[in-house]
Amino acid sequence: MLLGIDLGGTKIAGIAIDRLSGRTLAHMRVPTPRDDYAGTLAAIGDLATRLEQAARIAPTGIAQTGIAPTGIAPTGMLPIGIGIPGAISPKTGLVKNANSLWLNDRPLDRDLAAASGRAVRLANDANCLAVSEASDGAAAGAGVVFAVILGTGVGGGIAIQGRVHHGADAIAGEWGHVPMPWAQPWSRTAGAALPPDADRVPELPGPACYCGRSGCIETLLSGPGLAGDAARLRGQDEASALACRSAEAVIADARQGDEMAIAAIMRWRHRLGRAFAMVINLLDPDAIVIGGGLSQVPELMDAITCDPTPLIGPWLFSDRVRTPVVVARHGDDSGVRGAARLWDVAR
Repeated sequence: MLLGIDLGGTKIAGIAIDRLSGRTLAHMRVPTPRDDYAGTLAAIGDLATRLEQAARIAPTGIAQTGIAPTGIAPTGMLPIGIGIPGAISPKTGLVKNANSLWLNDRPLDRDLAAASGRAVRLANDANCLAVSEASDGAAAGAGVVFAVILGTGVGGGIAIQGRVHHGADAIAGEWGHVPMPWAQPWSRTAGAALPPDADRVPELPGPACYCGRSGCIETLLSGPGLAGDAARLRGQDEASALACRSAEAVIADARQGDEMAIAAIMRWRHRLGRAFAMVINLLDPDAIVIGGGLSQVPELMDAITCDPTPLIGPWLFSDRVRTPVVVARHGDDSGVRGAARLWDVAR
């Protein structure tokens, strides 16, 4: 049996899975104690205990499979794998780059181990997504998997032969914090017209990013990035555009035929194609897997998953686009399943 935790900004998800079959034995969610570090530690420890208790009475729990991961604490408690919206710095051993700011500059893995009495492994949440989908998901069997999270933010992670590739600085795959490649005065799907004045919303220098720079991919391809672009197309000033956070409203408006919302979606697709072309030029993965809330929106996904060539091909340093682009098979559970597999001794 494997235990996984996905530490999100608003909720903490937990899962227990059977290592061999991947079957879910227990699944729970609790609210994240925002801005409360001690409360976060306690919530994770309590959730792990409840998961293990619930899973041990499941029909295919650890007693039935007879297989347990390494790392079992002297107390007999199972270890936990945890996906976080950041990474552990190899230099300091502290969390860095987390958009859940109360986690930064903390020894989260050591504090969790001390608070819970369990062995702990941490990985970036997008890396956990990559491991999950490479193990038994949409990219099963692929040697190199690039996984992206498109939602409130934009994350990226890499799995090679089913294992996390952290990189020398623990930032491998962080495509969200590089500039949008091949920046355009405006962007559109080939052959489609944009409304008048759309060319007045250039990509450079780009919106401000929480990392301190401007024009990062995250500022344009996240849900708030899509909402902000639609607001700019409508002529709103930058402060008003940055306050727009709802991609759902843009999608709803587009479905009602709103011209500016449709234009924003077209621009978003064009940008996604360019950003993925950059990834393929650098990494040439065997598969790209998309997770996060935006992955469930057909208007955003269908064009690139059905045939990625029109969006990626013009920017690729190749004569073909062979890399499949797929939506995560396990949906919202993919990251937490990958966190559990951080302790998979077969890997």
